[in-house]
Amino acid sequence: MPSRFKQQALAYHQQPRPGKIATQITKPCASPLDLALAYTPGVAEPCRLIHRDADTAYDYTAKGNLVAVISDGTAVLGLGNIGALAGKPVMEGKAVLFKAFADIDVFDIEVNAKSTTEFIQTVKNIAPTFGGINLEDIAAPACFEIEQALIEQLDIPVFHDDQHGTAIIIAASLLNALELQHKTIDKVQIVCLGAGSAGIASMKLLLKLGADPENLFMVDRQGVLHDDDDTLNPYQRAFARHTDKRTLADAMDGADVFVGVSGPDLLSTDILATMAPRPVVFAMANPDPEIMPELAHMTRDDLIMGTGRSDYPNQVNNVLGFPYIFKGALDVRASCINTEMQIAAVQALAALAREPVPQQVLDAYATDTMVFGPQYIIPKPLDPRLIDVVPRAVAKAAIASGVARKFPATSPADNTPQLQEA
Repeated sequence: MPSRFKQQALAYHQQPRPGKIATQITKPCASPLDLALAYTPGVAEPCRLIHRDADTAYDYTAKGNLVAVISDGTAVLGLGNIGALAGKPVMEGKAVLFKAFADIDVFDIEVNAKSTTEFIQTVKNIAPTFGGINLEDIAAPACFEIEQALIEQLDIPVFHDDQHGTAIIIAASLLNALELQHKTIDKVQIVCLGAGSAGIASMKLLLKLGADPENLFMVDRQGVLHDDDDTLNPYQRAFARHTDKRTLADAMDGADVFVGVSGPDLLSTDILATMAPRPVVFAMANPDPEIMPELAHMTRDDLIMGTGRSDYPNQVNNVLGFPYIFKGALDVRASCINTEMQIAAVQALAALAREPVPQQVLDAYATDTMVFGPQYIIPKPLDPRLIDVVPRAVAKAAIASGVARKFPATSPADNTPQLQEA
């Protein structure tokens, strides 16, 4: 990273005031009456109502539009286990994205926990404050246990974005890329390099979408996950295959799809050359992908490629997902974000990429044209249609799957969609 950019990044975070987020008041506080209503004695009235009926907290407090971004700092971006406090700039950044793209308020919370049990209990104890919990940058395999425990113990959405946000964007991108390559998900051979939270969640979602488990190979530092390996954790063991393939090169021979959620420069041109005709390559290690796009295209002129970077076409980025998924869940007071809601987000994102791109998006990215094809398989993060399309699809799936507690209704007077309590 150039030193000038490093200085710009530090200045951005420090000036004119440290950090990237702040709170604001939403009611007037300019008169004695305002003070009496905001605090004592007026505040007692909503307190009494909430004491009698906890659901009224959504009516009289910020709970319904407030998400906690919570981390223990054990797997921060590409920085690793740097600790909770050092991860705070990332959590503040996540808060910025929630607010900027979906107008959702966030408290970022960095937790020093001595154990998984302690972390779970901490989150459970503070959960009444929030309408949803976004878990962030927690190392595998603890992240799986933490998320599952909190989903079971809380009645608000709990979503580990490193798992499911990544999986949703990968899946939407892949469905479109496969169609352009004249392939279908049930017939392709898929190789995932990286057997942590993002890789495991992504492959689980692809299986839900119809991928053949016998044609899916997961590879970690030791090689292909296979059923003779006793060192695998329970989450990895679900993807262990009865196979004699042992190396990445073995798995990639004849493969149709490569999904990289690992590290830089791990996919060589020699291995890429052995893939099936018309392959799909998602090299998403940041900032340096498993193979640079220039090198990949020089090696294979028939591939479709995506990365996690904004300076190349087909950026597979979580910002396309989590703000809008939470927005849809919060709009209907969903008790969780289930598989049906995740698949709805996948389908909505994939479909939106096939629609004509508004001029506003073309202007934002300084281009004259953007058409569904090998260089455009997924919507751009600055597409203003995302806030309408994805939350609506997620909310509809929440209702259909029975986890919503508010439902859209039509006002007979003006045909405006309203929300009614369950």
